[in-house]
Parts: sequence; C-alpha cells; structure tokens
Amino acid sequence: MSLHNLTPAEGSVKKEKRIARGEGSGKGGTSTRGHNGQKSRSGYSKKVGFEGGQMPLQRRVPKFGFTNLNRKEYQGINLDKLQSLVDNGTISDTVNLEILVANGLAGKNELVKILGNGELKTKLNITAHKFSATAKAAIEAAGGEAVTL
Repeated sequence: MSLHNLTPAEGSVKKEKRIARGEGSGKGGTSTRGHNGQKSRSGYSKKVGFEGGQMPLQRRVPKFGFTNLNRKEYQGINLDKLQSLVDNGTISDTVNLEILVANGLAGKNELVKILGNGELKTKLNITAHKFSATAKAAIEAAGGEAVTL
C-alpha cells in the first residue's frame, strides 16, 4: 500500500450531482424540475392531506359523535381471572394494585375496575378504584371485602 493507491472506504463518499450549475453540468436549465407547474417553483411545499385542490378526505367524511374530555378509562379485571390466580398460588388473601401490576393485569398508571364475570370461591380482600355491583356482591358472598380507593 502506498499513497497513490489509497481510496476511501466503499460507500463512504457519494459523488453528488450538482444541479443548477449551468448547461455543461447536464443538470442545468430546468434543474431536474421539469417545465412548468407547482412543483417547479421555488418555495413549494405540499401540505399534509392536500389532494391537488380536490376536497380532502378529512373534509369529505361526515363528522358525528362526541368525545368527552373528562372520561375516565378503567382497566377491567374479571373475578374468574382473580380466581385463576388464586388457583395457581400467585395470590393468597389480599389483592391490591401492586399485585395486579406485578401479574400484568394492569399498568401502574391505570385505573382498575373489578368486574363480575366468573365465580369467586375464595375469600379475598380486594382493593381497587371501582367495582361493578355484581362483583361487589360476589366478593362479599365469598366472605371477602371490596375496598374502593
């Protein structure tokens, strides 16, 4: 190896075509922009959703409904899921948010609602943000306690 045969690494140097530098460059004249039209002008930028003057899709589709900004989203957990955790030996007598998060039933920042689907055979003291009426009745029928946060 000597100085006369040193070359840059493959792909490290890109020979860029210089446009708008005269006719001799092969990229002069219209500078690869075609002839006339919106895209040939300087300062052109296409707006998001622009369809060439046609009525855009987000304005063509009818709007309806209402979104309540103050809505509270709850992560629902059914009683049969809690019973399966008891059967596995994962939980014993108390269920709180830390236990639910550790078992992947809820996220750490989520609000939790216990729902009444399934059957609860074990006495559990459950702490959650909300309970359905059937879930609360089933928990108390099994001898447990439903504590609302």
